[in-house]
Amino acid sequence: MYMLLLPAGNISAMEPAAVLQQVDNNMQPGTYEMYRKLINIEPDGQKKEFVLYTVKKGQDKMVALFISPASEKGRSTLRLGENMWLYIPNVGKPIRITSLQSVIGGIFNNSDILRLDFSAEYDAIEMTEQGNHYLLDLKAKNNSVAYDSLKMTVDTRTLLPVNIECYAASGMLIKTLHYSKIKDFGGGVVRPSMMETDSPLHKGYKSVMLFAKITERELADEVFSLNFLSRIDELR
Repeated sequence: MYMLLLPAGNISAMEPAAVLQQVDNNMQPGTYEMYRKLINIEPDGQKKEFVLYTVKKGQDKMVALFISPASEKGRSTLRLGENMWLYIPNVGKPIRITSLQSVIGGIFNNSDILRLDFSAEYDAIEMTEQGNHYLLDLKAKNNSVAYDSLKMTVDTRTLLPVNIECYAASGMLIKTLHYSKIKDFGGGVVRPSMMETDSPLHKGYKSVMLFAKITERELADEVFSLNFLSRIDELR
């Protein structure tokens, strides 16, 4: 899926929902495989790193497989809409998990790791323009979404996110996501290769997500099932 660059005048006439949809289109193909590294950084500088292989289909199906460290290898997580499961080898059937929990600790929760399209979870209710950025106010479509609302800053030229503030229903800021290091992943995918997050609830801690590969790939619906969780490594 190719990134759409429109003349500024045309973009200004777009509705907030159309801008949000284009952000989704620019960030990833509809169906793909991806490799990424997640790094949790503690206040004393200690780091814990995880490497994940991920596949996604459409707006509501995603699976992530842990490749490293050795202690996590073989674990996998499945998301179907707002439902999530964790598979641990030799433990038996998959365990239900929630969007606000975190299978890796740190600031990233399961919703961040198994991120669906923003437009699948949020309605764009308002948009303003400030210099080279659009400011989008997003509201969760239902109360099962991890964050009640988002404030997304979007680059007006590339229609890619710059940062996103994530809020609880009370209005409390939970975390801020910062996007940087635009990279050409091939196949028309040009998007940030780094996402960092910090949180006023976890002062001194930081988590980083580095994207190494995003490739469009057709995938069978069978891949996104509880029975296939133990076999995700076969896709690599």
